[in-house]
Amino acid sequence: MTGIIALYIFMLAAFTGYEVISRVPVILHTPLMSGSNFVHGIVLVGAMVALGNAHTPLEKTIGFIGVLLAAGNVVGGYVSTERMLEMFKTSQDKRKGGQA
Repeated sequence: MTGIIALYIFMLAAFTGYEVISRVPVILHTPLMSGSNFVHGIVLVGAMVALGNAHTPLEKTIGFIGVLLAAGNVVGGYVSTERMLEMFKTSQDKRKGGQA
């Protein structure tokens, strides 16, 4: 019975996430995602904890994949933030190497 409840919660979270993200205007999407980089870090820590508590080979494989995907999410978030911040630098800032 708990598996069905977990699946139900997962489906609700997926639907809610899709509905919320689909209603965000394109111009706000990158700043909002960049501002939520801390969430990616929490997901990575959770994936590492899950991997650390894994016992069977299947659990270890799923945990490893979770850590890889979460780490990619963290890196992608910071790359996106860096690219976004580059857009706001003036040409004078770029010549100085971005030092203020």
